[in-house]
Amino acid sequence: MKILIVYHSDYGSTEKLARAIAAGAAAAVPEATITLRQVLQTEPEELPQYDVLVFGTPVHMGTMCWQMKRFIDRTSKLWLEGTLEGKIGGVFATGGGYGGGGGGVEQTLIALHAHFLEHGMIVVGFPKSLPGYADGGLHWGLYGRTGDHEGMPVGVSEGCQRAARSYGMHLAEIAQRWIS
Repeated sequence: MKILIVYHSDYGSTEKLARAIAAGAAAAVPEATITLRQVLQTEPEELPQYDVLVFGTPVHMGTMCWQMKRFIDRTSKLWLEGTLEGKIGGVFATGGGYGGGGGGVEQTLIALHAHFLEHGMIVVGFPKSLPGYADGGLHWGLYGRTGDHEGMPVGVSEGCQRAARSYGMHLAEIAQRWIS
């Protein structure tokens, strides 16, 4: 199994969660090949060689960062060819926005889901039964709250990183069942 985690990180929090997801996936399926890549160093043509695609982004003004949106827009040729159909997809986001919803995190995760579904992929959410759900789970995927009460970046909690490992394990286990 080959897993690609593509992300953008402004202050390091999204990268921390990407690494924790990778650690969880590696623990669940030790023989998996896991690649972490910044979105600006990833080409859409690389995506078909992976079984599992995981996209992560900080929330910017209520939606995904422009770097991720630009990357997604560049996958239209893959859509035309149908090359991502049947692959497993997972999503995560970080944000310091105000309120319990994190200033647009649900919209961001839904937009990432929509992209994967447009490609005919199987999207894996974050079930409430998974360890860490209370610290970083939304049914759409993983969410890392990174801001303090003033909205200033403080990073992701250890609890959220545990949730990320749990989500990584879940993604890899689901993919392993699907691929087998």
